[in-house]
Amino acid sequence: MMDKGTPKFISNFSSMTNTETIRQVYELARKQYAALGVDSVAALAKLKEFEISLHCWQTDDVGGFETPDAALRGGGIEVTGNYPGKARNIAEMRGDLEKVMALLPGKQRLNLHAIYGEFGNRFVDRDQIEPAHFQGWIDWAAEQDIALDFNCTCFSHPRADSGFTLSSKDEKIRSFWVEHTRRCRTIGAEMGKQLGKTCIHNIWIPDGSKDVPVDRFTRRALLKQSLDEIFLDEYSKDFLKDSIESKLFGIGAESMTVGSHDFYLGYAVKNNKLICLDNGHFHPTEQVGDKISACLQFMDELMLHVTRPVRWDSDHVVTLNDDVVLIAQEIIRSNAYDRVHMGLDFFDASINRIGAYVIGTRAAQQAMLYALLEPLDRLKAYEDEGKNFERLALLELMKSKPFGAVWDYFCMQEGVPVGEEYIAEVQAYEKEVLNRRK
Repeated sequence: MMDKGTPKFISNFSSMTNTETIRQVYELARKQYAALGVDSVAALAKLKEFEISLHCWQTDDVGGFETPDAALRGGGIEVTGNYPGKARNIAEMRGDLEKVMALLPGKQRLNLHAIYGEFGNRFVDRDQIEPAHFQGWIDWAAEQDIALDFNCTCFSHPRADSGFTLSSKDEKIRSFWVEHTRRCRTIGAEMGKQLGKTCIHNIWIPDGSKDVPVDRFTRRALLKQSLDEIFLDEYSKDFLKDSIESKLFGIGAESMTVGSHDFYLGYAVKNNKLICLDNGHFHPTEQVGDKISACLQFMDELMLHVTRPVRWDSDHVVTLNDDVVLIAQEIIRSNAYDRVHMGLDFFDASINRIGAYVIGTRAAQQAMLYALLEPLDRLKAYEDEGKNFERLALLELMKSKPFGAVWDYFCMQEGVPVGEEYIAEVQAYEKEVLNRRK
């Protein structure tokens, strides 16, 4: 990531924020963590290198730019709200993303869906898309010094209206989506090759049944056949890695989802693919954090889509809650910092979209920092010795440690707003940029 520099709304950052006070408070926090055997300097160094893949579709409510009038349509799948200022074209989207990244510490990537290509004001159907349609994104990512991730878009299309895509019994429909996904992998590989940073291509499909089906087997056999055909093209893992994303249910697919967790986990293990775990895609009582160490026993890497489900897969803005903290803890406790890739996946059009990005990304980063600041050796020793009271006592103690002081110091080091200061920056951007969009 390029140096973010001083935030524009703070022309004299040090005069508005008492940097010496932040350093002093951090030094007190550093000593408290050091007394427990935790090196906060090392924790911040690791956090600085941890990449989070930002989902482009928060900027425009999953509308995409396939056709000239795409921006005039409402939001995409299950997006609620109509807050003013959504991105109407790719230039505005890139401007918004640059603003977001300027307010974030650490490193980011960008996750694109196939509907966000540059199609020259003409319709290019999804089985015809090519790397050239995304060259502008590759060039922009190179300027920003970030990596790109990619997704096939198997929804919001007439050939998805039946509710089935890669598992369709209509061969014309199934083959259409196979070709689309194959082309998306080609595009992802080209992104990785040009940028010198591996692209992760993720497959998610909406296929399922609203009411109880009779023939689940054939649908899943067709999905397996489609995946086998899609993955016939081989690419260097230096350029492209493949992930497949499961889901428990969806609106209109309440009774059966073809690409269930069991299906994709089996396929991923057998075929050496990444499983994508979205913490909104499971039963509300399931914890995705618990699945991380289980899956890592059988596969080299995982992909995560971090969101905040409220009773169902509603994709609320990520906050620093127990579920997200457990996900981060399991990454660190499993020594899987380099094996687990984290992306975000929420779309909230009821609040300022830039603010939503910053809140959600910072929450995920804060969860990672909280996990990095655990006295892991001592906790594991207590556990191995059967000292469960001591283990619980220390876990509770960590909740009141000055984690926030370490986070503020990190933001100051990174040259981004500390604490609530980013609120004013988002408000200024809304007044100067977003409110002028009609």
